[in-house]
Amino acid sequence: MTVLVLTADLDPTADLVIAELNRRDTPIVRIDPGDFPAKLSLTAVMGSQGWCGRVRGQHRDVSMPGIRSVYYRRPSDYRLPADLAEADREWSRAEAMAGLGGVLASLDCVWVNHPHANRRAGLKPLALATAARAGLTVPNTLITNEPDRARRFVRQLPGGVAAYKPLGSTMPPQEDDGRVVLWTNRVAAEEIDTGVSCTAHQFQRWVDKSHEVRLTAVGEELFAAEIHAGSEASRIDFRTDYDSLTYKVCGVPEVVADGVRSLMAAFGLRYAALDFLVDNDGIWFFVDLNPNGQFGFVPDLRKPITTALANLLEGVPR
Repeated sequence: MTVLVLTADLDPTADLVIAELNRRDTPIVRIDPGDFPAKLSLTAVMGSQGWCGRVRGQHRDVSMPGIRSVYYRRPSDYRLPADLAEADREWSRAEAMAGLGGVLASLDCVWVNHPHANRRAGLKPLALATAARAGLTVPNTLITNEPDRARRFVRQLPGGVAAYKPLGSTMPPQEDDGRVVLWTNRVAAEEIDTGVSCTAHQFQRWVDKSHEVRLTAVGEELFAAEIHAGSEASRIDFRTDYDSLTYKVCGVPEVVADGVRSLMAAFGLRYAALDFLVDNDGIWFFVDLNPNGQFGFVPDLRKPITTALANLLEGVPR
């Protein structure tokens, strides 16, 4: 039985897990669905138990059935021939997603994670509400496109300041193909202008934190590390200055562990990276759920998380 890895060519996180599976001589096939149809072909026939067929790549093929598990990481978008008219290209992309994507999504095996589960868990308002119902502490949060309401909310917060963070991608597309990254920022009421009315915006209580925690869940196993910021920029958003960060493996309070497992179950996730802010009283505030988050940047947790993922994909009991 084969472990199928679905991801782009450049994926250091997947590389860690693939190397561990190769070390164990576990059969594995790595493909990027974005290579369809230029470098991948699909033939599938409906049988009594689902689809039977084969995905053929330039170097490796994979048969259905015969797949033990799927590691769904970060596949590319479908790349269609450039000489197609725009309307034809969009139609072909939708058909590729429904065809290859639909056949793969039907695989009845262990998924880490199924793309449908990832899509739901990636809706930040849904994740915050589900976390609160699971018993995790969530900072006061407002989502609005009303500037006056946003200003009133921020004025009522401790210190009169909020954390502003995007609800979706941190890298919105630019007309000139440039790159702009939207990190978390501190915002005061007087900085909120009428631009808020253009779309939904998220404002969240600014937590005066001692440190952050990146908690990685793999099945029932939880791996956590404190993240200590070494610069002003990383205190606002640690992703802006990785070089300044220090890490310390830590335990997880029982109430947080129970909440995380309930949250994972609610979304049908087998893997996720969760971010918490820990204040000076030791309260863990849940702020983000990333069902496809990276883990390799915490050195002391790289190997145990890699091992846990390989065990999960291989079907090895804990």
